[in-house]
Amino acid sequence: ASCVQYRLVVRDVSTLQVLQLYTCLDQIQHVEWSSDSLFVLCAMYKRGIVQVWSLEQPDWHCKIDEGSAGLVASCWSPDGRHILNTTEFHLRITVWSLCTKSVSYIKYPKACQQGIAFTKDGRYMAVAERRDCKDFISIFVCSDWQLLRHFDTETQDLFGIEWAPNGCVLAVWDTCLEYKILLYSLDGRLLSTYRAYEWSLGIKSIAWSPSSQFLAIGSYDEKVRILNHVTWKKITEFEHPATIANSKTIVYKEVEKSPSVETERLSFPPTRALASSLFSTQSKYDISQVPVSLQYIKPVADRANPKMGIGMLAFSPDNCFLATKNDNIPNAVWIWDIQKLKLFVVLEQLCAIQSFQWDPRQPRLAVCTGNSKVYLWSPAGCVSVQVPVEGDFQIVSLSWHSSGDSMALLSKDSFCVCYLEREEV
Repeated sequence: ASCVQYRLVVRDVSTLQVLQLYTCLDQIQHVEWSSDSLFVLCAMYKRGIVQVWSLEQPDWHCKIDEGSAGLVASCWSPDGRHILNTTEFHLRITVWSLCTKSVSYIKYPKACQQGIAFTKDGRYMAVAERRDCKDFISIFVCSDWQLLRHFDTETQDLFGIEWAPNGCVLAVWDTCLEYKILLYSLDGRLLSTYRAYEWSLGIKSIAWSPSSQFLAIGSYDEKVRILNHVTWKKITEFEHPATIANSKTIVYKEVEKSPSVETERLSFPPTRALASSLFSTQSKYDISQVPVSLQYIKPVADRANPKMGIGMLAFSPDNCFLATKNDNIPNAVWIWDIQKLKLFVVLEQLCAIQSFQWDPRQPRLAVCTGNSKVYLWSPAGCVSVQVPVEGDFQIVSLSWHSSGDSMALLSKDSFCVCYLEREEV
């Protein structure tokens, strides 16, 4: 599904043929599929309206108007039959049922980066709350929205919450002004508290491993710390220095090469395909000899939100690798071997990393850097792929299909789909 101002376009993944075209009441600011892909939610925050469209019954329609309460966020519940709307000023979360048309309210949700978290099996929801100048967590049962547990957290200014994939542990972390992460059980017991240091900027990003055995914490001191699920103590920390000195680390460096054109193919005027290949610079990867010095940017200390520390991190679906980005070294992706707890590969790009995402089925990482190329890494090697489109197509983000056979590449005002051929076993 994609938006063109107030229109929602639904296409077939394999052919990109338009299946449905829906017209909304205003410009769409957020789109989200239900878990079973039968409904699409379109949020128009300026108008305080959510419209829901059915793929099975195109004539069926649903409009939710929050009225004077306003709307700042909207999302599906895991069952795909309830919608959670957060009103302006985070006064409440309204839970709307598509089946019974009933409405439930959750008071005092906290305005933070990640204030709602569902367990992977969709049974429970945790909500961060702020009342009487204190932080609280409420855990709800998603089947009937009954309150299961309510407890206060030992945080100064709670910043985010995230369930472990097995749904047994909830990670709660504090504002970046204080390094603190708290781990709670489903019944609200505090299992452990972890603090790496004090009196400096703290946690910037976190990621659970798919097996729930490891919790990776990225911080402003340019390190990733790995906690284990037995004692919740640190088992190792990964540093991100500007110089790679270990001879066992493979450093792939992107280099530009001018395209070679056969002289007998040249014609005047050149064909459109030939012209685009003539003037587009191609790139490939060279393996650099260590030691390698990476491009390091010294952060501006007197500005808010300094470009420093671990801004992105993600585990591969098989738990074998962890990909990280240190914002001080914006052109590099670091890939760590989780079984050996060592640095495995560094990808040094020509441009700053915009986004990376793992293939959901295998250890294959896709990277984009704001140009018209997509980069793929797997343990077998690394490749740079030019997107065959006319004009300037700058990829700012990407998204894998759940099958791992294709991915959507997004620029600011258009998208294309990259299809990957599956190897025959």
